[in-house]
Amino acid sequence: MNRLKLPLLSLACALPLAACAATPEALKPYPAAADGYNRHVIELPAQSNEAEHKVEIIAGKTLEVDCNQQRLGGQWQEKTVEGWGYSYYELGQVGPAMSTLMACPDGSRKQAFVRVGGEPQLVRYNSKLPLVIYAPKDVEVRYRVWSAAAETSTAPRQ
Repeated sequence: MNRLKLPLLSLACALPLAACAATPEALKPYPAAADGYNRHVIELPAQSNEAEHKVEIIAGKTLEVDCNQQRLGGQWQEKTVEGWGYSYYELGQVGPAMSTLMACPDGSRKQAFVRVGGEPQLVRYNSKLPLVIYAPKDVEVRYRVWSAAAETSTAPRQ
């Protein structure tokens, strides 16, 4: 009887880990990365109410900057996998850095992550599908999860 319990226990422990890894089967519908691009895959953990969460995709490069505000040019596109209806996101060519023109003190240069500018790329939270992003090879992709507050406020009538 104990011989049967051990394999079942091992299987029960391994299943959640297998679900977290982006398997080649899960990525099969998505196109391969084009030349000069990398495919980034984010696996999100299940949440009790996923409608209360969003994922912000952040792309950028680590550059030497001074005290000015810096950002990179670039445009996100949401695309759909043909025949599947799954969304994926693609960042076009990232342009040169733009910055404010304040006079900076000597010695203010440092290495910092500079984001691709424009509107934040907020996407729906969905733990059932991988979040697939295509970006140029020299661009780093980061993300963060946003959550709604538990309480709401009533808007006054006027």
